[in-house]
This record gives sequence, C-alpha cells and structure tokens, in this order.
Amino acid sequence: MEALFFNADAGFLEGVVRGYKAGLLNQGNYNNLTQCETLEDFRMQLSATEYGNFLANEPLPISTTTISERATRLLVDQFNYLRNNAVAPLDKFLEYMTYAYMIDNVILIITGTLHERDTHELLERCHPLGVFETLPALCVATNVEELYHSVLVETPLAPYFRDALSAADLDDLHIEIIRNTLYKAYLEDFSSFCASLGSPTSEVMDLILSFEADRRTINITLNSFGTELSKDQRARLYPTIGRLFPAGNNVLAKADDLETVRQVCEGIPEYRNFFEVSRGHAAGVNGGGDFDDDDDDPESAVAAALEKRFFETEVHYNKLAFLQQFNYGVFFSYVKLKEQEIRSLTWIAECLAQQRRERINEFVSLW
Repeated sequence: MEALFFNADAGFLEGVVRGYKAGLLNQGNYNNLTQCETLEDFRMQLSATEYGNFLANEPLPISTTTISERATRLLVDQFNYLRNNAVAPLDKFLEYMTYAYMIDNVILIITGTLHERDTHELLERCHPLGVFETLPALCVATNVEELYHSVLVETPLAPYFRDALSAADLDDLHIEIIRNTLYKAYLEDFSSFCASLGSPTSEVMDLILSFEADRRTINITLNSFGTELSKDQRARLYPTIGRLFPAGNNVLAKADDLETVRQVCEGIPEYRNFFEVSRGHAAGVNGGGDFDDDDDDPESAVAAALEKRFFETEVHYNKLAFLQQFNYGVFFSYVKLKEQEIRSLTWIAECLAQQRRERINEFVSLW
C-alpha cells in the first residue's frame, strides 16, 4: 500500500532530509563546543559545522536567545523547502506536523488576549512553524467570544476546537485543559492519518506518536496532583492512543501519588527507567534551563530526571525512523532531532554565558 503513496517526488525529498540528518552535529562537534571558553569561541566552532556563518552578522555579546532563534530559523527554512516541493499525500503529512506548533501559538494568543497583552509582541513570540496566514486575525478579537469564533473560522485547528471546546472554556482557569484537549484531538487525528498511509510509515509513526501520547498522559497525571482538576476531567484529557491505553490510562486516571504512576510505567519495558533519579539526570533537560534548581528537593529531582528521560527516549525513537526506507516518518523525526540539537546548543551556550562550565555536559546527546 505504501508504494502507492511513495512517488518519485517523495523519494527525492526523503533523500534530501536524510542528507539534512547527516549534517546533524556529531560527537566530535559536541566535544569541541563543550571545550569552548567564551561565546565567541562557541561561534567560531559552530562556523566549522553545517551551521556555517549563521551568526556572523550578530554583534557581540551574542545572547543565547539569538543563538536559539537563528538556529530555529535555519530549521524552518529547511522544512519550508520540503513543504514547498511536496505533493500529496506528503504535503498533508507535513501539514499535520505544523499543527502542534499552531496549537501552542493559538494558546499563546488566547492567553495574551485574556491578559490584554500587546498584539505585536504576541506574534513575535509565535513559533514560525506554527504561523499561518490568518494568525494575525486572531489578535484583533476584542473579547473571548470573538476570539473563539475567529479560531473556528480562521485557523486549520477549527475541527479540534469545534468538537472539543466551547467559548465558555476560554479562560485562565481552563487554559491548560484547552491545550491538552487540543493535543489529544490532534494526536488521535494524526495517528489515524498515518495509519491510512500504510506500512512502513504507519509503523514508524505509531511508535513515535504512541510515545508522545504516553508522555502527555504521564505529565497530565503528575501535574494534576494537588489541583482542582477532577479525576474524571483528568481521564478525558488522555489521548486514546499509546502503549498505556487503555489499561494504564484507567489506572492513572485514579492515581493519587507518584508511586502509582511509577508502577504503571514499569509495566512498559521501555518506560521502566523513567523514574530512576541520578544527579546527571536531574539537570540540563531543556537547554538553557534553570541553573538554580535544588538538587536536594526530591520532587524537583524526579521531575527533572523524568523530563530528561522523555527527551532521551524521544531521540531514540526518532533515530529509529531512519533505519527504514521509503517512509514519511523521517521528515517528522528529522525536525524533532534538530530541535533537540538546538536545545543542546542553547544549553552549552547558556553554561558559557553564566560561567557554569561544571554543568556544560548536562545536555541530551543525539549520539
């Protein structure tokens, strides 16, 4: 079935993205970057890689935010090249990839509208992969009702809003519920689309999307402890895909403590080590994270360790996508691997900027 969808154009673009993947920083590059003493050294080391002179015109001192933004812009340019040259059904697959960023952007606009934030500032903070033609139209809404109807009419996310939310839900109290409700609908829809493409794309993406669904389910459970979110509401936020669904989800919906979550995860071999805490896993998870975290706080250590385990597992699954030929999963996986690379670069740069070299190796490696 896959052969019917994988045409010559898709094959050419798969070759392009595999070439992009070959340009990811290798262990030698990371070793050189972590030996840098200053951000100027960092910039010079990066200029000898696939990044080239992308920071050449930036005045000193370079901020870590600038490094992240410029690296992200290179990724967006690569993605847009692929998207502009894609034909059906690859073009639809790539469109689905942008929906996650659209959700975050729309949530940002909703939050900003509720707090009467500056429209221009909100648009500047939106992720470029989630920018769509009518996004600025959301910023002209003067109240929640107008915003809700604008979302239904003006954005590709209209079906997710229409089927899962009402205008009454758009308030500060429900903003994270809205985000998770939209992601649930998105993951289920994307999974269904990938299944329709047949093997090997369906197999590759099932592994990746199942993990993403499970990660969201675990985070929703942990973040709901001690809040006003009822167990019934919690259960409705869980995606109906993933390796934890349905048995694990049923237990997590009733969970009251971390130990129950740990026991559920131990039922999945790949998830058994998620809650093992070591000093090396309690930091550096996001690249440029918090350097003032309290390593003696057990809950903080578990949360940091869990987040790093998630990133490491995500890297592993996305690397597996490149072991199979003729699948659309490599497009998704390349973007995710590149994003992790950018997080790692930002972390190293932040360590240099804050003179915290003792933590410079606490990033998630792709190798």
